[in-house]
Amino acid sequence: MFTLQIEHGIKDFGLWKAAFDRDPVNRAASGVTAHRISRPVEDPHYVVVELDFERRAEAEALLAKLQANVWNSPAAAPALLGAPKTRILESAV
Repeated sequence: MFTLQIEHGIKDFGLWKAAFDRDPVNRAASGVTAHRISRPVEDPHYVVVELDFERRAEAEALLAKLQANVWNSPAAAPALLGAPKTRILESAV
């Protein structure tokens, strides 16, 4: 299993969550099998999103789609603050 981990600052969680729920990249069709959203307890203006995939290529393709079509669009990502920090993780167990 592979996980695309995304971290970034946000202006407002409700606004960010509404944009996430609109799903502009069609997560299911992109191979996402599960997702988790977390926030640091000391910073309500920061989110950590983990998207799980069966194949690394799917994670890489969705990351490219996010970079090209979502994160550079104020309409698609209205609550985003700054550039997201990303990494692709591989399950070690």
